[in-house]
Amino acid sequence: MRATLAIVFCLPLVLTGCELASSNAPTADPGLAIQGSVHGGQQPIVGARVYLLAAGTGGYGGQSSSLLLSTGANTVQDKFGGATNNDYYVSTGAGGAFSISSDYNCTPNTQVYLYAVGGDPGLGTGANAASGLMAALGKCPSSGNFLTSVSPIPYIVVNEVSTVAAAYSFAGFATDPTHVSSANTTLALTGVQNAFANAANLASIGSGSALATTPSGGVAPQGTVYTLANILGACVNSNGATTGPTNPTACYTLFTNATSDGTPTGAQPSDTATAAINIAHHPGANIDNLWGMVPGVPAFGSGLTSEPNDFTLGIQYTGGGVNAPNFIAIDGIGNAWITNSGASSVSELSSNGTAVTPAAGFTGGSIDGLSSVAIDLAGNAWIANDHLSGGSVVELSSGDTLVSGSNGYTVGNLTSPYGIAIDASNKAWVTNSLNSSVSVLSGSGLSISGVEYTDSALSTPYGIAIDQAGAAWIANNAGNSVTKLSNLGAVLSGPNGFTDPSLNSPDGIAIDHSGNAWITNSANSSVTKFSSTGTILSGSGYTGGGLNNPNAIAIDGSGSVWIANLLSQSVTQINNSGQIVSGANGYTGGDVDLPDAIAIDGSGNVWIGNLGGEGVTELIGAATPVVTPLAAGVANNSLGARP
Repeated sequence: MRATLAIVFCLPLVLTGCELASSNAPTADPGLAIQGSVHGGQQPIVGARVYLLAAGTGGYGGQSSSLLLSTGANTVQDKFGGATNNDYYVSTGAGGAFSISSDYNCTPNTQVYLYAVGGDPGLGTGANAASGLMAALGKCPSSGNFLTSVSPIPYIVVNEVSTVAAAYSFAGFATDPTHVSSANTTLALTGVQNAFANAANLASIGSGSALATTPSGGVAPQGTVYTLANILGACVNSNGATTGPTNPTACYTLFTNATSDGTPTGAQPSDTATAAINIAHHPGANIDNLWGMVPGVPAFGSGLTSEPNDFTLGIQYTGGGVNAPNFIAIDGIGNAWITNSGASSVSELSSNGTAVTPAAGFTGGSIDGLSSVAIDLAGNAWIANDHLSGGSVVELSSGDTLVSGSNGYTVGNLTSPYGIAIDASNKAWVTNSLNSSVSVLSGSGLSISGVEYTDSALSTPYGIAIDQAGAAWIANNAGNSVTKLSNLGAVLSGPNGFTDPSLNSPDGIAIDHSGNAWITNSANSSVTKFSSTGTILSGSGYTGGGLNNPNAIAIDGSGSVWIANLLSQSVTQINNSGQIVSGANGYTGGDVDLPDAIAIDGSGNVWIGNLGGEGVTELIGAATPVVTPLAAGVANNSLGARP
């Protein structure tokens, strides 16, 4: 595999690079593996340095791998013009065109992207060192080329739209454009692959345009993507000056409002691609100032017509029978399992929103009155069926094959089962809201020696979660308390359970990496945090940030807590110290409608069930990737940790 160019004249290798001679619209050459152009808005960028990089596997925060080899068409230079670091690039020529053929090595299934730095945007002021643009290509193919399903020789448009799609899709693994990396574990590599694939739900890199509809039929946030692209474009299509605050330049405004932590004291980016990643990490920060950067005549049309609440990118999916969803769980390959209260069915969506279940969802096995779902260590889904006349638990294999028989599991005195969680031994713990008890089923659906745990503090138990020690934590909705049971059913929370004045109709519960329990209180719109020993850590309860009748709760890989607010049509993010980081109103991207379910996947996407509508919303790259399913986090002592 060797790079060949239509017309190339190179001087001996120097740090200024080798410029490609090409027409504005190069034709496909059977010898080329990748060709394309770099544009700022609708203007070609000439002289940009284009790097071909792969996500690293040396740990989070590690450096990406540079894939281009030393050939006559490539120049060796550090990514930011410093000392030589074996990072080769090709330069864009006339029309912003570039060509890369086989002068690179990439391992099949590693995740690859383009990063274009600098270049002249054609303003007559020379090169713009602040211009940084990206495009996610996806996994290195074992044969053929990238995007072979689109074209035998892929043509890639690298612009602000492709940059937004890339930045958000792999934000959970990115520190900046040259540090996109994860651990070298199966779960982490799966999460990275799914993350890169999600870029194709936001934009077409073959045309450099934002999508209105995803390939699977989801509703994509086209207007928000174009708006973000226009904000980046204000800096890309300039001379790159960063002077201010008096008469601030576009790049100054962007870099001071897209810092590493979203605050004025955070590290400022040095290019627009880093700014895009920072905005993806902090989508609720500095909205007024960023919105003010949208040009009067934007380069990309169809942007938002009014200032948004936040810059989350939410995709809505309705396939696979999704109908008024009320609980979501994520399995080890990133698929979302959804219980549908509007249709008494279960839906399974792949990580990119493609329906795995039939059009009507799964409806067999006596599924009815569904409440919650949990995934076991084999990837099977366990569903609690809240029958008023009794109750059952249904088990489905990862291929939607019924495991639990035509009537489901009915042992263990199941009575209106509500919450369900799986422990490290693959046992299913089920709360029975009607008779205020907890049933425990073996991995094969048998009652554990007929055990049904009861306690004087158990009172209409709803949410349940298992901690790293195997103990079960239960939110008592009617008792305004939390019960903690050992893995053998011994009461660890005293005769009255753990109590606090902030507990008021507690519903959802989740455990963080330190073993602390976080509980949503639907009646007073607050969140309570207990230590592993039952000490209150949240003062009088965390409030604000859009919290309004919060029910579902989930924790991501950095310990941030995500809450679905049923009555404020929003999602609140709280850091592990209890500080609201999602703004005064929470996040509202993706048209959430009575959100009643929430889960985080291994790519850092936030899945939200909209009880008031037919769909689920996926906030792309908003969270930190976390170990899935939760049972794996329990078994490996990695709850609330990155994969």
